[in-house]
Amino acid sequence: MANEVIGKIHAILQSQSGAGKNGQWIKQDFVIETIEQYPKKVCFEAWNDKTSILKSLKPGTQVNVAFNPESREFNGKWYTSLRVWKIDVTGGSQESGSAPAYDMPPMPDAPPPMPDGDLPF
Repeated sequence: MANEVIGKIHAILQSQSGAGKNGQWIKQDFVIETIEQYPKKVCFEAWNDKTSILKSLKPGTQVNVAFNPESREFNGKWYTSLRVWKIDVTGGSQESGSAPAYDMPPMPDAPPPMPDGDLPF
């Protein structure tokens, strides 16, 4: 399952590295703020060679992030990670504090009002 999100770089966190049975690894998390009516912050994981592009990015840079979500169970709890497989820079950083204008899709028609006392379920 592959997904994509467009947003602005909010933060690039410290890299982590180590060694495993398959050799050396490096991981770096970064956060983007989505570009939509109600923006959300989303944290992604970049591994090994994907971490190199993060060195050239700054907060405010617009990117398109392609990722695969994955969940794992540990001690009865589930943990979800968003593992990046491609990062494309789609715009520069925004120097001004104003938000860009975006075309919003038309809102679907609202359902007809229910008569008093009737429940929709």
